[in-house]
Amino acid sequence: MPDAPASAQLVQVFANTVDVECGTDDLDTARKLDAWLRGQGLLRGRERVGAQDHTLCLRLRAGMREELGAHVGDSADPTLLHEATEALRELPVVVTIGVGTPSALSPAPHLSATRKALGVLAIAWSELSVTGEAARLKRCSEHACAWVFWDTSKNRSRRWCSMRVCGNRAKARRYAARQAGGTRNPD
Repeated sequence: MPDAPASAQLVQVFANTVDVECGTDDLDTARKLDAWLRGQGLLRGRERVGAQDHTLCLRLRAGMREELGAHVGDSADPTLLHEATEALRELPVVVTIGVGTPSALSPAPHLSATRKALGVLAIAWSELSVTGEAARLKRCSEHACAWVFWDTSKNRSRRWCSMRVCGNRAKARRYAARQAGGTRNPD
C-alpha cells in the first residue's frame, strides 16, 4: 500500500476544500482562499487574492474534482474539464536545470504571488498525471459524500472513501432496489 506522494496529498487537500455532505466550501471567497493558501505555505507576503484569481482557482478545483470522479467511473462534465484546462493555461510553469541540483518545475517567474501559489497546485496535478499516480487519487463514488481519497488497494479498484460508510450505503441502496423490483428469493 503505497503512501500518497506529496503532490497527491496537496491535490487531495485542495480538492477536499469542498465538503458535499456538509454543504461547505472552504474557498468560497477570495479571503478564504487567501487564508487557505497561506495555511498551506503557498502564499506569503502582502499580496492578497483578488476576484479573478479566486475564480481561476475555483475553475481549476472543479475540473480536478471532475477528473477524480472519472477515476471511479463517473461521467466527467466536459465543460468543467475544459474550464480547468483553460485555467491551467493561465498558470505557466518553467523547468529549471542547475549544476549539481536536480531539474525542477516551478511557476513562471512573471506570475503574481497568488498565481505562483496556484501554479504549485498545477505542478502537483501535472506530476500525478505524468507519473500515472493520478489514477490512485479518486472522488468517492457515493455522490452524497464525494470526498477525495488516496486509493491504497493493490489493484487500484477502490470506489469509496470508506467501505464502512459510503460503500455500505451504496450496497444497501442496491439491495433495497432489488427487493422493490421483485427479485426476492421465495422462502
